[in-house]
Amino acid sequence: MSSATYDFSDRVVIVTGATGGMGQAISRAMVDAGARLVIADLDADAGAALVDELGGGESIVFSPTDVSDAGAVEQLVAVATERFGRLDCAVNAAAIEFETVPLADCTDEDFDRMMQINTTGLFTCMKHELRAILDHGDGGSIVNIASTNSFRPQHDQPAYTASKHAVLGLTRSAALDYAGLGIRVNAICPGAIDTPMLHNAMERRGRSADEVAGRLSPLGRFGRPDEIAAAALWLCSDASSFTTGHALAVDGGMLGS
Repeated sequence: MSSATYDFSDRVVIVTGATGGMGQAISRAMVDAGARLVIADLDADAGAALVDELGGGESIVFSPTDVSDAGAVEQLVAVATERFGRLDCAVNAAAIEFETVPLADCTDEDFDRMMQINTTGLFTCMKHELRAILDHGDGGSIVNIASTNSFRPQHDQPAYTASKHAVLGLTRSAALDYAGLGIRVNAICPGAIDTPMLHNAMERRGRSADEVAGRLSPLGRFGRPDEIAAAALWLCSDASSFTTGHALAVDGGMLGS
């Protein structure tokens, strides 16, 4: 389903991790649907370039954000509410790459960093996003990017798997807490998606694209970032108005195999 199917012209949306493979696709889809958009990422140069690519103008703003910095996250949400007067939706895609070592070889520093970004960073984003959505009183939607690792771990990814299990727990907990206030909270669980993060991991492990796609996807291919964007659009739209606390697998059948 294309973004043209949706009309987000009355919505203000935050996308974190916006310069990553999935984040860029989600940002493009939101702009195509007419949203007023705040994109956030640690990479200021890439963020500015993405704003230009998306057409610039008054309806798109970049806020350089390290999600592990609570003050920066609070400022990000303030940018949305001060620039556009409200916040309706957020897609939390900020994350760091998975490690490739078994648990006994995972350093404390690597584990802590993974949890700081993928879990604590998400918690901080959700906290401030929820407060902003509550302030305007019309309800809204939060979509968190989890992983198929939230259900089924892969070898040599203990910290990443733990962090993505936690993403799903935070998603479901918030969905229960805020359903009565009109805020829906869901997660997308991507499988093997054709992004720089995936290709970096394959290069470190010395594995080919055909090998990985064949092993991880019954469809025999990698997913596309725009397929994750389509899921995010649906979960942020009124078309999913009876959906909350859900983990939507976009994985080419991986979890079902």
